[in-house]
Amino acid sequence: MKGHIRTSSVVLVAVIALLAGALIATMTGTHGIPVFVSTAHAAAIDQAPFQSFAPVVKRTMPAVVNISSSKMVKQQQQGPNMFDDPFFRQFFGGRMPQQQRPRSERETSLGSGVVVSPDGYILTNNHVVDGATDVKVSFYDKSEYPAKIVGTDKYADIAVLKVNRSGLTALPFGDSSKAQPGDVVLAMGEPFGLRGTVTMGIISATGRGGLGIERFEDFIQTDAAINQGNSGGALVDTHGDLIGINTAILSGETGGNQGIGFAIPANLARNEMDQIMKHGKVTRGYMGILPQELTPELAKQFNVPNDHGVAIAQVEPNSPAEHAGLKVGDVITAINGNNIQDVNEFRLQVAGFAPGTTIHLKVDRNGQNQDVAVTLGEFNLEAEANGRPQGNMPSGGEKGALQGVTVQALNSDLRRELQLPEGTTGVVITDLSDDSPAAQAGLQQGDVIVQVNHRAVNSVADFNQAVRQGASRDSTLLLVKRGEGTQFVVVPNK
Repeated sequence: MKGHIRTSSVVLVAVIALLAGALIATMTGTHGIPVFVSTAHAAAIDQAPFQSFAPVVKRTMPAVVNISSSKMVKQQQQGPNMFDDPFFRQFFGGRMPQQQRPRSERETSLGSGVVVSPDGYILTNNHVVDGATDVKVSFYDKSEYPAKIVGTDKYADIAVLKVNRSGLTALPFGDSSKAQPGDVVLAMGEPFGLRGTVTMGIISATGRGGLGIERFEDFIQTDAAINQGNSGGALVDTHGDLIGINTAILSGETGGNQGIGFAIPANLARNEMDQIMKHGKVTRGYMGILPQELTPELAKQFNVPNDHGVAIAQVEPNSPAEHAGLKVGDVITAINGNNIQDVNEFRLQVAGFAPGTTIHLKVDRNGQNQDVAVTLGEFNLEAEANGRPQGNMPSGGEKGALQGVTVQALNSDLRRELQLPEGTTGVVITDLSDDSPAAQAGLQQGDVIVQVNHRAVNSVADFNQAVRQGASRDSTLLLVKRGEGTQFVVVPNK
């Protein structure tokens, strides 16, 4: 079974020593912390592509550190407790032996970090230090220092640490926006306890998202071998510039390297670090819509000529989007003049703005282009529309005009049973043929159909009439409520 595995290790082994170096100069960021930024690209391998990378590794190795963290966790009782069984309780006359309380044990995690300023600031992954009560950093010279967690961001998996030490070797930040598939990259760490392992590969892709690893994903994908124990370490180019923070791998059954690793781009990591240093946390813009991928089928239904954009499947009440007049069925094609390709890019762009920023959207509404200004709020996960399991599925209903679909009108009892807000209108799917076009399109029992071909549905009669009126079309467009979210579904008519 394949899955995404974050690459921190939970065994007591030392971790990553990664690369950096070249000609560097210090700069002072907006938060007043000196960080290293590359000012020149020394001809490390430009003139001789096949020369050794040893000089780069030698210069950069001191800037990559081992991070060990620990926390106390309660061990849950395994299996059923026999003293809860009345058969055993009768032998103790109501006086039960003292039951063993859950024990607390110290859980240790190992990962890596990257020194980014000579006075002791270190970047790593949040999951390396998440919940830790004790963090220690081991340097290349084998010295060890306690570290303070300055701040973290769990949504992008970044953490900033500080040790009380100066005069450190720091990695210069490269410009990760210039990284391209085919660029040579180096990674070094301690996979499976093998100290000082250096691997080489290329950038396989940039802008990877939708992987379900983090909430906000803009990964650099590489085939440089990354294994368990590498989390928080550096991905560097052949000049020794930091272009990424190694974070996760796509693993097979062995849990080892499959040639597909992911790193957080250096530009994103540095922006997160700057915000943590300035505000103590990372803030993100929030619009209040549920975006949906604009598939060719949806683009045809919305009569959108573009091959890019996202459809608005839901507008949150009292959100910046509602205040700006955005509506369900609108298609957002650009933000501040920059085209939107997909949902992941849309979320990254919106989140990249500070709360309170006014952005300008290009919106296609019923085939007409509009410019809409939205003043963003502040993102928090609870403010987003997320699907959730529904209650018990209703039974009964009547065969609808849509092939293979049985529906029933919503009433107060059904809304309560399905945990739907009062005022929700539509028809609920009570039965669905597995081999029907509707099932193949992704409809499920318990879905609430609130629109058919952009027409609101309040009863079974409304539903049937709207479906029949659109029967001559190639497909039927449904707006479906599932849990707390809504989405558009295109069902073929033939």
